[in-house]
Amino acid sequence: MKIKDTPKSYEEVCKIKKDTHKNPSRQSVLLRKLIKFLAKSELKATHFSFEKIGMDKLKNDEPCLILMNHSCFTDLQIIGTIFSDRQYHIVCTNDGFVGKNALMRKVGCIPTEKFVTDLNLVKDMKYTIDTLKSSIVMYPEASYSFDGTQTPLPYGISKCIKLMDVPVVTVKTEGAFLRDPLYNNLQKRDTEIKATVKYLLSREDIKEKSNDELYEILKDEFTYDHFKAQFEKGVIIDEPFRADGLHRVLYKCPSCKNEGGMIGKGINVTCSHCGREYTLEENGTLSSKSGECEFGFVSDWYAWEREEVKKELENGTYLLDTDVEIKMLVDTKSIYSVGEGRLVHNKDGFELTGCDGKLNYKQSGKNTYSLYADYFWYEIGDMICIGNNKVQYYCFPKEQEKAIVAKARLATEELYKILNA
Repeated sequence: MKIKDTPKSYEEVCKIKKDTHKNPSRQSVLLRKLIKFLAKSELKATHFSFEKIGMDKLKNDEPCLILMNHSCFTDLQIIGTIFSDRQYHIVCTNDGFVGKNALMRKVGCIPTEKFVTDLNLVKDMKYTIDTLKSSIVMYPEASYSFDGTQTPLPYGISKCIKLMDVPVVTVKTEGAFLRDPLYNNLQKRDTEIKATVKYLLSREDIKEKSNDELYEILKDEFTYDHFKAQFEKGVIIDEPFRADGLHRVLYKCPSCKNEGGMIGKGINVTCSHCGREYTLEENGTLSSKSGECEFGFVSDWYAWEREEVKKELENGTYLLDTDVEIKMLVDTKSIYSVGEGRLVHNKDGFELTGCDGKLNYKQSGKNTYSLYADYFWYEIGDMICIGNNKVQYYCFPKEQEKAIVAKARLATEELYKILNA
């Protein structure tokens, strides 16, 4: 998938007016049916199936809040299939509207910025429920999983649930991440996908429970480990490219502790510094022929990397300092390439400078609980996005292997915890 990309000077982009806010549009029934039709062949290849738990409690015309774990692009096809007989609106990051604003609105999408406080989003969601009488689909994790485990939930999700005042339904998938993990360069694997659709909370439940109680319920629902589940259920993934790009997640060698020298290719992840080789087995486990494997699963390795980043933050040694190509998003007509710059991330947060000294943007680490970071974003490259309600800066490190976007996301999450402890 591509995105419209227009070269412009920084000064020109700064003069572009942000899109005028519009209320969500009623979803086109024709487009909703088309989504289901287009998803049919993809889901047929995965032998897709789903079960419903307690869904008889939800009336056919009753709006609800649908919360789904975020694994891959197939998530949208799953939603379009399960809820094809119900009007729904999907909360979607605003870069998805670039070049197709009108179409996205007819589909029923609601734009927002990731990891940025967005009051318009809350108003749009209330309008969708109260006026359009439509259900809302949200991916509360906001970003795809890197390692097959859950990403942090915003604490504000509890307040959002109370404000919407509608039943909460969850959709949890099995196999979607394994079919198309973000690190694997859009290469799909042959595996089945299943989903569980669960009536989680009634309006009465929501009123009776505190924000803390609601948060714990959701946190429990959104706890998973796709690699471990693969092993436990005996799912075999034997594609010879299953470790392609896995160094994006497993970026630090547990043997020699070198960073940025891992190479994920074929079925192996190899450290170019010490030569240690690790194999992603067909059952989802990790092994090493050159000695005892430090970690049994990708998620265990990633959790260790998180702890390593936390130590760096605590002792003041964490630093990302990299040259980047900068693209800006201010409206939905295009994303704009504005030139080169330098992105620094440390215990104080982010600082982006560039465009011949005209750009200087700072973002505190205290206000952002996670980071919009992506692999092979719109087939351009690995990306880190920072910004606010007025503009987002999409930063593409020039040295992709050394400027590790997964580490930046881990550091953002751990720094937020430290600063808000």
